[in-house]
Amino acid sequence: MASADIDVLEPVSEAPLLGPSGDSGRCQDVMETLQHYTSRWRSIRIMYLTMFFSSLGFSIVIMSIWPYLQQVDKTADASFLGWVIASYSIGQMIASPFFGAWSNYRPRREPLIVSTSISVVANCLYAYVHLPASHNKYYMLIARTLVGFGAGNVAVVRSFMAGATSLAERTSVMANTSASQAVGFILGPVFQTLFTLIGEKGITWKIINLQVNMYTAPVLFGALLGIINIVLIFVIFREHHVDDMGRPCRSINFEAEEDLYYKLKLVCFFYTENDEVDQDSQGSIDHVAVVSTNVIFFVTLFVFAVFETIATPLTMDMYSWTRKKAVFINGLILGALGIESIVVFLAVKELSKKTGERAILYGGLGIMLVGFFVLLPWGNQLPNIQWEDIKNNSSPRTTFRESPASFWTLQAWLPSNDTVEATGCPAKQSWCLHTPIIYLGQYITTDILIGLGYPVCNVMSYTLYSKILGPRPQGVYMGWLTASGSGARVLGPVFVSQLYTHLGPRWAFSLICGIIVLSLLLLEVVYKRLVAFSVRYKRLQEEQSS
Repeated sequence: MASADIDVLEPVSEAPLLGPSGDSGRCQDVMETLQHYTSRWRSIRIMYLTMFFSSLGFSIVIMSIWPYLQQVDKTADASFLGWVIASYSIGQMIASPFFGAWSNYRPRREPLIVSTSISVVANCLYAYVHLPASHNKYYMLIARTLVGFGAGNVAVVRSFMAGATSLAERTSVMANTSASQAVGFILGPVFQTLFTLIGEKGITWKIINLQVNMYTAPVLFGALLGIINIVLIFVIFREHHVDDMGRPCRSINFEAEEDLYYKLKLVCFFYTENDEVDQDSQGSIDHVAVVSTNVIFFVTLFVFAVFETIATPLTMDMYSWTRKKAVFINGLILGALGIESIVVFLAVKELSKKTGERAILYGGLGIMLVGFFVLLPWGNQLPNIQWEDIKNNSSPRTTFRESPASFWTLQAWLPSNDTVEATGCPAKQSWCLHTPIIYLGQYITTDILIGLGYPVCNVMSYTLYSKILGPRPQGVYMGWLTASGSGARVLGPVFVSQLYTHLGPRWAFSLICGIIVLSLLLLEVVYKRLVAFSVRYKRLQEEQSS
């Protein structure tokens, strides 16, 4: 096929910021102008920022939802809190396939701006849920659902990354994308901690009836970041599509967007000689590999959701920490895990060049398995028992038995200054009377191992998934992968709360270990099928010719 009539520049030796190093991303036969190259990486970096803002919108309020809910609606209980927390993931699960399909047929700028605008409006609604005279808890539920719906743009971001990078660039870009998302999830509670300095009363802007306090400041900050993100998408983001070798292509997304590259009519340069793969020939996707990767990704998110859910109540039960101490120390631990994740994402990009993505995914699952195995109770010392609630003109105490969502109540909330907070493992949880304590050293070790294994599995799942899908538009498929992760975030807290409350950490963590073992067995079965689409296509061609 004839090449497009455009000026071609020699590859440059200088690698872009957060781009591939050396010549791996720009080989001699990649026909790309310097202007196209620069614009492509600018757009990729805007997507990094979009992922960070999206995940930050989830985690920046997670620790303050319960007290804010109690403040705006006295009728709200722990069971309703569960719906409020789960609503984010439910909204994202519904929206991801929708936005993914949208991005397959229209310019990606459209779903990106619409979804981000929804998040901005939802954050503003969250800040005003105190205004209605009644049913405030339902307004909060709607607000968090809409924030999750807006976060469905993750599928759009992932599909753009897959289409705008070559195979050589893919792992590096997916690692940076996952790093942006993970850092957003982890740093959210850190920002929340800083906003607590404003206090519960805060300040009131009477003209617009806006209360700026420790509960509303985080979402207003999130809304501001969303507006900045929309402006950046308008000004900087451009559509780009390259084939597996990094050669610029036209895609369906260009048809409704007038830009420089559409005018230049960039096209793919297909392999038509030496039995190479024709990028336009999409063939059939290995759906066994696709489904298997979805399952492994679900397990990865499920395990991490269990981990972040159990952290605060586990430390309160095992070490007799107060609510304030548990939130503070676990917030510091999550901040440290954020730094660890950044190091892991940087390291995995280089390691994958030597070992491949599949082996690293295998190792990541193994590390998470060891992490939860270490967390099993092994000693003889029992935790301090909290025999009864200390009642001092306070409202009834909420325990884990009443609702899976009570994990997020941090076992008790102090409604007044006259309430004395009880500490220790509640006697109502019968396992407290016979289950050994989990030593602090075990808990810290597990933190480190999960902080190592989770980011590895996250980025390798996305990378393998995008390579398996090949050159076709990936919006819908990425939507389903994002939906599976959202489903894991919904089911994980429910799963662990039920088991932890009724059976204790030994049963809960043993079953988590079993789930990880099953995912390792699945990975072993499909290991040879988790290859790039172009590699599989070549194999099929060789089998047919032999």
